[in-house]
Amino acid sequence: MSPGRGLQPQMSCDYLGSLLQLILQKKEGSNKLCLRRALPRVESRWQRIPGEHIDYCGYAVLPMAVEQDVLIAVEPVKTHTLQLANTNSLYLDFTTRADNIQIDKTKPQWHNYFLCGFKGIQEHFGLSKLTGMNCLVDGTIPPSSGLSSSSALVCCAGLVTLTVLGMNLSKAKLIEFSPLRATDVKLPGGAVFVIANSCVEMNKAATSHFNIRVMECRLAAKLLAKYKSLQWEKILQLGEVQASLGVGLEEMLAITEDALHPEPYSPEEVCSSLGISLQELRTQILNPNTQDVLTFKLYQRAKHVYSEAARVLRFKKICEEAPDNVVQLLGELMNQSHVSCRDMYECSCPELDQLVDICRTFGAEGSRLTGAGWGGCTVSIVPVDKLPSFLANVHGAYYQRGRRSLAPEKPNLFATKPGGGAMVFLEA
Repeated sequence: MSPGRGLQPQMSCDYLGSLLQLILQKKEGSNKLCLRRALPRVESRWQRIPGEHIDYCGYAVLPMAVEQDVLIAVEPVKTHTLQLANTNSLYLDFTTRADNIQIDKTKPQWHNYFLCGFKGIQEHFGLSKLTGMNCLVDGTIPPSSGLSSSSALVCCAGLVTLTVLGMNLSKAKLIEFSPLRATDVKLPGGAVFVIANSCVEMNKAATSHFNIRVMECRLAAKLLAKYKSLQWEKILQLGEVQASLGVGLEEMLAITEDALHPEPYSPEEVCSSLGISLQELRTQILNPNTQDVLTFKLYQRAKHVYSEAARVLRFKKICEEAPDNVVQLLGELMNQSHVSCRDMYECSCPELDQLVDICRTFGAEGSRLTGAGWGGCTVSIVPVDKLPSFLANVHGAYYQRGRRSLAPEKPNLFATKPGGGAMVFLEA
């Protein structure tokens, strides 16, 4: 999303200077990492305002690049050694051969995310040998907060690799899928977005919640396709059902009401509806993470996806029309989105719900969870004139009560504005 009136993306020179100072300290204190010519690279997190859990169903989302970022300083070296270090001492140094990248998928260690970006560039361009690099990683995105610090690291690593190789990829904001299209949406003036961390960490890689939701959406798409006499075997996404029928989102919500029931489906009922055996379901449709699931909530997941897709389009239209009550209208859509995430997609948690209520109580026109859910952060739209009191009241009501007051110091509550996405800074 493009910045609105008075919200211009910027990068703090002081921040970059601080990072380079950390590099020098690392150089002086360790023989493992020596950065003489730094090429800083920044990647901002694209955070969705509405549009949760619908991209993998084939629908458009409305992301905004926030100011918080991941930054990597890198020096190319003549050897084929890849050395990674982190300014956070919790993340250990890592060294490997650049021409023999092996990623242990069973252990979500921080350096694996860098290796994914590095290896992705290698495979995309068919490169057999890559130059070695010394890299130092820093960031201001709270980890395990639903702001995709890991995704930002993957993207940043890939872009750093491209920079070192002197190569480029075409730039695009991932907004619409199949085909990929990007459209700028101007946010209204007079309001800011505030991120609040629930302090509940959710490791998506260590749980099955996300994988089950993805499969429930796929099963819902297949049952809806079968109900409308489509070739359901080829259907993978709820968006494909709508595209095949050539109807609007409101019509898809009506079809969902007719075709699916609110009660959970057993694997046996899914098989009966599709006319397949349990063995075929497990081997041809389900994946290893979902083969032992006993019930699937297909009605609820489809209702969320189609209604959330409609909210994205409504959000965009309101921004374009910019009525006098634009902030209020956008806030209402964000509130509806959270209710749907909580009740239909069931990806919220008590702490997120409490935090959303507190944010609304103290002046947010709208508030919702952001990211995968089950923990992490909320995003709220707050009138500019209410921001100081909003921050103070939310801090007192949520962070100074209970065990959250004992949480380590980190950016749990902060206002943000649209950032520049990704930038390269070269040493003069």
